[in-house]
Amino acid sequence: MNHRAIVLWCPDWPVTAVIQEQGLDPEKPLALVDRGEVFACSAAARQHGVKRGLKVREAQARCTTLEVLDYDPAIDSRAFAPILAAIEQIMPGVQVLRPGTCAIRAKGPARYFGGEQQAADVLRESLLGLGIPWVSVGIADGIFAAEQAARKTSTSRIVAPGASPDFLSTLGLDVLAQPELATLLQRLGLQTLGDFAALTDRKVRNRFGEEGARAHLLARGLDPRAVRPRTPPRNMDIALSFEPALERVDQLAFAVKTSAEKFIDGIAETGQVCTELRVQLFSDSGEQLERVWKHPQFFDAEDVLDRVRWQLQGSVGVPTTLDAELSSGIVKVVLSPETTDDRAAHARGLWGNGPQERVHHGLSRIQSMVGHGAVLTAVLTGGRMLAQRRVLIPWGDSPPLVAEQKSRSQPWPGALSGPAPATLFEHPPAVTVLDAAGQPITVNQRLQLSGSPAFFDPPASSGVAKTQQRLINAWAGPWPVDERWWDAADQQIHRFQIVDSADTGWLLFCQAGEWLAEARYD
Repeated sequence: MNHRAIVLWCPDWPVTAVIQEQGLDPEKPLALVDRGEVFACSAAARQHGVKRGLKVREAQARCTTLEVLDYDPAIDSRAFAPILAAIEQIMPGVQVLRPGTCAIRAKGPARYFGGEQQAADVLRESLLGLGIPWVSVGIADGIFAAEQAARKTSTSRIVAPGASPDFLSTLGLDVLAQPELATLLQRLGLQTLGDFAALTDRKVRNRFGEEGARAHLLARGLDPRAVRPRTPPRNMDIALSFEPALERVDQLAFAVKTSAEKFIDGIAETGQVCTELRVQLFSDSGEQLERVWKHPQFFDAEDVLDRVRWQLQGSVGVPTTLDAELSSGIVKVVLSPETTDDRAAHARGLWGNGPQERVHHGLSRIQSMVGHGAVLTAVLTGGRMLAQRRVLIPWGDSPPLVAEQKSRSQPWPGALSGPAPATLFEHPPAVTVLDAAGQPITVNQRLQLSGSPAFFDPPASSGVAKTQQRLINAWAGPWPVDERWWDAADQQIHRFQIVDSADTGWLLFCQAGEWLAEARYD
């Protein structure tokens, strides 16, 4: 027997979530891109022919004013959390099907509000009051039929008890969300769920297996799934208010110290640890300063205090005053665990965690004394020049978005292959490369050298003693690095590898007739 279910569906939820979080104009065309294809788009974008699955270039060709953003599933979940909390205030027992879609048992709300239609109206009105522009509600026998009912209306639709098979019979096979099965059924001449439901159970199971048998039950309106309410997560946020406003960093750190300990202890009571911390600071003039902090392991109370202090100071060398971004004192601080993890995954080993623990402790200690941005670690990314492949980030932070976008696995024409040099010059020093006649070597547009490199004058600032010119025992190149070819101000770079008479390897490049040392092989 199917249970009556209420399904709430928010169309284009990924787009709605991004618009709400970033404060974008809902009337402008917007597309969210995942792996080079449109994952979701706004109604304004669809009016110009943009749709899911298009390549980014094709979508931009159809709509020249299209704003393109990367799709982030974390935004979907984060934006849907307050919606779930609001629903649970009026209708407990919510099951999240996916961000933007949830199911509720219909029996309780229908009795309380006087009928299924009244319950659907109350649900829609509550979400519209939260600023959600489009909300659809479907009620039917089973979750599957209720969700299809919600997708077939812009307000609310109720399928009478026992009428789900008739309602589903006219729908296409694509609603089963099994493309391979739908394609195979269409090849057999079946076009609708009603055609599929007319087959016998035994034939479907023998021909299509267990997956096909489950889809056959859905097509017949016999959804075996019952609504399984979620357990609302415990609210572990801590909010502190100050009257009068606090003007100094040390005052705020002292006021937050006790609450930071309670915050960490409250998370520990759930058997978890906080690995990402959200700190929100509110000033007396209504300004807000918000940031999410990451930790290489997990936060303790001292780490929380450090992040609050660093967020206020903004930069190293501002020990007492507030950040310039805030023009007045702090009246409220909110600490929220953005991401938590099972405490067992971070348990200490029987004999400690060895060198890794000592390194973490030492770097964290130095960072707490000199500031967040004073202790940096390197992250390797993609790029053509060696300096472009290194991104320095504060200890404990995750790589910035630009580092994630510059994947090392992507093709980088002109990038150097093989072992990387050990010494990279932050500011490439000038060097001299001469031919056998003592004339400077030049490279023309056809990658032809004016002569064979014979002599090399190493830079004095490279750590090598300034002596007489060295012979070049071996050399290879040129390897052109042609970036921003459309910009006349950018000159083509030609890279060379040489080995001098002291058996030292060098990575050089020639740009606009000038020779520079990019790195040295030690």
